[in-house]
Amino acid sequence: MLFGDIIERGMKRNPLGEALRMGTESVNYVDLAGRVERAASAFLRRGLKAGDRVAVYLPKSVPTVTALFAVARAGGVFVLVNPVLKARQVNHILADSGATMLVTSADRLAMLRQDGEPPDVRAVILDSEWDGFLAEGGDGAIGHPGPDDLAALLYTSGSTGLPKGVMLSHRNLTTGARSVASYLDNTSDDRILCVLPLSFDYGLSQVSTALLTGASAVLINHLFPQDIVTALEREKITGLACVPPLWLQVLALDWPESIARTLRYVTNSGGRMPRHAIAALRQRVPATRIFLMYGLTEAFRSTYLDPDEVDRRPDSIGKAIPHACIDVIDAAGNSAAPGEPGELVHSGPLVAQGYWNDPERTATRFRPLPLSFGPAELAVWSGDTVTRDADGFLYFVERQDNMIKTSGYRVSPTEIEDVLYEVEGVSEAVALGVPHPALGQAIVCLITLRDEDETSSDDVLAHCRAQLPAFMVPKAVILRESLPRNPNGKIDRPGLAREMAGMFGVTA
Repeated sequence: MLFGDIIERGMKRNPLGEALRMGTESVNYVDLAGRVERAASAFLRRGLKAGDRVAVYLPKSVPTVTALFAVARAGGVFVLVNPVLKARQVNHILADSGATMLVTSADRLAMLRQDGEPPDVRAVILDSEWDGFLAEGGDGAIGHPGPDDLAALLYTSGSTGLPKGVMLSHRNLTTGARSVASYLDNTSDDRILCVLPLSFDYGLSQVSTALLTGASAVLINHLFPQDIVTALEREKITGLACVPPLWLQVLALDWPESIARTLRYVTNSGGRMPRHAIAALRQRVPATRIFLMYGLTEAFRSTYLDPDEVDRRPDSIGKAIPHACIDVIDAAGNSAAPGEPGELVHSGPLVAQGYWNDPERTATRFRPLPLSFGPAELAVWSGDTVTRDADGFLYFVERQDNMIKTSGYRVSPTEIEDVLYEVEGVSEAVALGVPHPALGQAIVCLITLRDEDETSSDDVLAHCRAQLPAFMVPKAVILRESLPRNPNGKIDRPGLAREMAGMFGVTA
């Protein structure tokens, strides 16, 4: 099955049912399928060739969802850009992906042009012109990609430098949708509230699983947590996915009793769900099933904990999802014994094709399983240390690299440090992830200044706010006369992390 076929599957289950809702706009499956066909034809008439990348830089909307399915249907590759990113990150993604077309809004295009003309983009389609763009399409031929052809590039931060594009095939995306829909028991009766960015694989999954099963994907671009609670009640939502910081914000609010009558399940990924948040959910929606999950963009989703196990094993990330094979491998390349830490390694049809235009990092992260595990098979080595108990349930221990996990996002310290070094007077800079009760980790930066420079921490923060999306802006910038070194002369990141660990009141 191809990614563009997902809507047809949903249409067979629920042809006149609501496929998408955005505010007061509602689109049924027959209508959505027609829009996707016309948009695919219009992209081809604009010159889209097989494998061309089309960047979509918009908040969630009916045109946004239509565009990504249409690009895949036409044989192109959609590049979903998080709408909260600033010009420097977006222009990097456009340049790195080699996007030839851009779907965006007039204000976002103007913002990008302030940073220089978007690189190599030969066609721009504005959301305000979307109806006219659809009218360009017809019943002409569409593209003919294969299941293993590239369908999407999802950009995620790496341990060094700017974001890198994870290459996802049609098979990756459709297998992932089938897997998640199977264990969530999604049906055409579901109404799934889509609150996360579609550029986040977890957010894209809400749309793909909904449309595959004939359910309704209710799109929302929330400004405040209260918007989510209001939508849960108003739209009679049956399924909700959030990351831990968002759960904590939503659970701090009063929930109308009617939500408990419709909310069938909730899911969590992007970090561990605090036990007190699980307890708060139990209090508000006692019959709602809670799915605790673990995933990485390079393999879509890896594990989930059966809701019947949540109260017995609240700290577990569960077992492998359908169609995934999960191993815990020790430093010697052997299967780790129960209770012994090892690296989580994911193999099977959900494994991505690597990093776009980056064979070196691809070779580091995407490697065959050791021969002792059987025939050589490409796997994703997650960089996460886990343990497995005697019953096979997995538990997250720590990351092996310096990546910061904040608000459900993976953030590269180097990307933040590059921005810090742009501030006049900064001599040395280090960005750390410090345990935080709501964010998982908060970004804290320590800097030294050149002699007699009058730059302040407020100056540094102001520059960060101008250059970085909100989730990457440091919670604190601390000035130091010097930064500690390890025996090799490098900044002692582990030592600084230990020193700052209790800054926000979180104890181990």
